[in-house]
Amino acid sequence: MTLNQWLLFYVPSTPLAILLIGLFLGITVGSLFLVRRFIPFHKLKTHNDVAGFIFSTIGVIYAVLLAFMVIVSWQNFDRAGRNAASEAICIEDLYRDSTGFPPVFKEAVRTALSDYAFAIVNDEWMTLASGKRSEKAQAASEKIWDLYTSFQPENENQRIFFQESVEKLNEAAELRRERILAAGPGIPSILWVVLICGGMITILFTIFFGTENFGAQLIMSSMLSMLVALSLFTIMTLDFPFTGSVTISQDTFRAVLVHFKL
Repeated sequence: MTLNQWLLFYVPSTPLAILLIGLFLGITVGSLFLVRRFIPFHKLKTHNDVAGFIFSTIGVIYAVLLAFMVIVSWQNFDRAGRNAASEAICIEDLYRDSTGFPPVFKEAVRTALSDYAFAIVNDEWMTLASGKRSEKAQAASEKIWDLYTSFQPENENQRIFFQESVEKLNEAAELRRERILAAGPGIPSILWVVLICGGMITILFTIFFGTENFGAQLIMSSMLSMLVALSLFTIMTLDFPFTGSVTISQDTFRAVLVHFKL
């Protein structure tokens, strides 16, 4: 489990967001007071024109990087949600297609599918929060595979349903692997280093502007600091779609379980 995922796992989202904003604000305000203590504003003011052009370039570069990471994180989050929904649909299709098999095998398959969906809802969704798969769900999945590999169709109708079911079973297995991968490490550490360092550079650059109204500069720098902190928090939250308060819902699998009981 990476540090980002550990924080999301153990710290509620609201306190974590407040902590991150407070950290960035503390660095910004402290640095601004420190610079103003040793360098008077009129000395900084002489470089405002040159600093303005440099800050514009830095701001654009960081804004593009930040926007790109937010979009990528949201796309991955959305893809994980759609994959989970598709996996639930595959399981429901397998349950429905079992009607084409002999009664004994049909009941065995439906029981195994129900156990698998139950393990996903009540165990694997919790283990995914820490980036791991569920051994209970894995065992239930292997039991389904064992049932299908031991079955021999007796007529053409059963062969058709069996072929269709095996395709659905393979699709469900692939979607489950993607779901487990989506709960994993997330954005590489080097990108987090770039995002955090870029944010600090952008924020701290503002403290070297010379303005006579210190309060106004403090407010503007603080607002920029809060915006960067919230953007980084958003990326971190979306980067782990099964960890924290903002997660992929398991409602599709719960709906499948309800359907199985009808």
